[in-house]
Amino acid sequence: MRAWPGEHRVAVGLSGGVDSSLTAALLVAAGWQVEGLTLWLMSGKGACCAEGLVDAAGLCEQLGVPHHVVDSRERFQQQIVDFLVQGYGDGVTPLPCSRCNREVKFTPMLEWAEAELGISRIATGHYARVRLADTGAGSGRHQLLRGLDAHKDQSYFLYDLPQAVLARLVFPLGELTKPDTRLEAEALGLRTAAKPESQDLCLADHHGSMKAFLDAYLPPRQGQIVLADGTVVGEHDGIEHFTIGQRKGLGVAWSEPLHVVRLDGAMNRVVVAPRAEAACGACVVGAINWVSIPPPDGPLELEVQVRYRSAPVAARLTPLAPTDADRASGRPARGRLQFSEEQFSITPGQAAVFYAGELVLGGGLIQGPPPDRAHQ
Repeated sequence: MRAWPGEHRVAVGLSGGVDSSLTAALLVAAGWQVEGLTLWLMSGKGACCAEGLVDAAGLCEQLGVPHHVVDSRERFQQQIVDFLVQGYGDGVTPLPCSRCNREVKFTPMLEWAEAELGISRIATGHYARVRLADTGAGSGRHQLLRGLDAHKDQSYFLYDLPQAVLARLVFPLGELTKPDTRLEAEALGLRTAAKPESQDLCLADHHGSMKAFLDAYLPPRQGQIVLADGTVVGEHDGIEHFTIGQRKGLGVAWSEPLHVVRLDGAMNRVVVAPRAEAACGACVVGAINWVSIPPPDGPLELEVQVRYRSAPVAARLTPLAPTDADRASGRPARGRLQFSEEQFSITPGQAAVFYAGELVLGGGLIQGPPPDRAHQ
């Protein structure tokens, strides 16, 4: 951190957890001028709410640095809560974390820090790395890399950041493992060193469970569980309670295990099939963001990760012409992913993130299987 190029003034995003706490402490120890910045996202309990605000304030007092709280509840409601409710109601399983990083956290934090504090850099406790690549053309492009800890790597959720933001980020924990973080925090006597880590989405923490969150916003809607040919095999009380690939908890008695393969928002149906029919060799990805490289001119061989905890697999990405809906969204980049081996649980709304080894090339949102492979 002492050798990091440029001005050593930084606003540290503090959630009240051990990761962000150690981030601030390491930067203070390295001689940086640190100011804590906490986004108030929700009222009530939860890692991002009352308890987190108190712990973040206490950590700043312990380190002797200023602490600022920015009321981001309205933005969070519009960009994340409303987005999730709309998606689940339409039969999509949205990925809120990457959207939150771009629309609620990193970009707004940078804008606020620069406008209010005159600080043009922010640091967070994400397990990822940023480097400046030498392009050989006199100017560099910042690149996003996986965190050193493969079990904690969070680069999957950062693929959607623009270059203008990536160039101003500092990730002090990118070279550490989670156990290292705990040990460092204990050695420094940080008040959050032993704080348990949240295992759920912040909204699930806040409401008690994801089901409780959805039930608070979406009324029960009874519908049918059907096979691909339309055969009715059961009933459900809301497609939002199902996800692609799900096998358990369907409430269906059948001659072989069935898996969810599609959520039909228009018909309010859950479509299921045997596992042998649930795999997919290709999918369409939209709203693509090339975080570390310029957009490719043609097909590209890469590795792709279709879930946060899934292993990367080889694939070929071929650019596709954007649809009218893509153009209207302002994020028209679109492509077809052809996997080297069939994949299970390809879920519309989730992210497909592209890698070349440890380098994050970019990523986009899964729109569904190509028309020629779509489930009927």
